[in-house]
Amino acid sequence: MTLADRADHATCRMDITPLMLASRAVAAAMVRSLESVDTSISVTQMRALVLLWTGEPLNLSAVAAGLGVNASNASRTCDRLVSSGLVARGELTADRRHRVLTLTRRGRTFVEKLMARREQELVEIVARMSDTDREALMLALTPFNEAATADLYPAGRPSTSRDPRLHEWGI
Repeated sequence: MTLADRADHATCRMDITPLMLASRAVAAAMVRSLESVDTSISVTQMRALVLLWTGEPLNLSAVAAGLGVNASNASRTCDRLVSSGLVARGELTADRRHRVLTLTRRGRTFVEKLMARREQELVEIVARMSDTDREALMLALTPFNEAATADLYPAGRPSTSRDPRLHEWGI
């Protein structure tokens, strides 16, 4: 039995109900935070903005990979964000064929407000837990987050960040 077969087999027997409930709570906090900041931005657009915030500049292929969509869907999403003034297109190198996407000042401000609101939503949830349970949760999430790194940073983990909490906040 290969390692992949063992992982598939273990997953079939594993009850991840608590994780599914937690993901539902986090998703709800994410949506509430988005609605409190700007109802005109879709969840997909928000995810693209957060990808850029955690790893800009990114090319369209990296955004598509991060969103788990094809390049044409990512392109339409990014076109809307460029039109709304939240994202800018530019060249990273002397080769003008290589276009990159970055957040505008307005886009960065939007994501920072969004993340502050999301953090507030999550703080309110964990504040209802005992200190011991809260500490146990944070400790247990560390290996989960490490396992999820490739999903959170499809273009590779950024070497620098504007905010030390970016790595914890990425989608």
